[in-house]
Amino acid sequence: MKIGIPKGLLYYKYYTFIDSFLEELQVDFITSQDTNREILDLGVKNSVDDACLPIKIFHGHVASLKDKCDAILVPRFMSTSKGEYICPKFCGLPEMVSNSIEGLPKLIVEPIYGLDQKHLYNFSNKIAKKMGFNNHKVREAFINALDKQRKFNTQKSMPQNKYKIALVGHPYNVFDKYMNMDIINKLNKINISAITEEYVEQKTINEEIKDLFKRPFWYFARNSYGFASYVSENKLVDGIIYISSFACGIDSIVIELIKDKVRDIPILVLKIDEQTGEAGFDTRIEAFTDMLERRCS
Repeated sequence: MKIGIPKGLLYYKYYTFIDSFLEELQVDFITSQDTNREILDLGVKNSVDDACLPIKIFHGHVASLKDKCDAILVPRFMSTSKGEYICPKFCGLPEMVSNSIEGLPKLIVEPIYGLDQKHLYNFSNKIAKKMGFNNHKVREAFINALDKQRKFNTQKSMPQNKYKIALVGHPYNVFDKYMNMDIINKLNKINISAITEEYVEQKTINEEIKDLFKRPFWYFARNSYGFASYVSENKLVDGIIYISSFACGIDSIVIELIKDKVRDIPILVLKIDEQTGEAGFDTRIEAFTDMLERRCS
């Protein structure tokens, strides 16, 4: 059995674990290609009109895999930790995909109720059993894959360009080069380094959210707010760029929380959807760069 892995949504944050786990089990698997115009067009064609850009692109990745594998892994993200949840579209993703794309192979669907070691192992064990593996083999593969993911997360050193900005947003918006028009490389070319939430320890982010009147209900909101708050308070960056999907309900709240908290450095919000043009994107980045130079000169 060949397993298809769509390169979308939280794959960008946990791909080291996903790929390593399947390699440890010696599973024959294929990942979809990097997001491109063809993937986007497939996603727009095969998803509902009011879906956000990341969901449409995920549909495109699934559609691109359907004739290349025997089954496709589509996790059902329910919760990331106790009392903390994720976008409702993640919960219903398997149904969205199966009802929108014709001719799909078998979908491997299992819910995830947390990203801690215990819940992640339960998820990994269930999908491995569906592929015919026993507990001993799964546990060994899981431990090795988790170790590789942790090492990957700690291999972050602070870049040394003239200016530093915090690149904030959902991980798929931040790391999908096609979706964000390769913004990290654009910034590097003009002597600006971008740091992401991966540069800050999770316990530090958790400390930062304690000044809110209540704990954030949403996983992405917690990480984005905590990261932006910490780097601004500790003067680790000269500015913040928030990449947001058009019509994202979570972003509409967290952006205002960040603006209310961070008052001493400039913030640029870049909204993206399938209609976003690169020329306008570049113009706003250039204007933001001019602002940084005037403030720092």
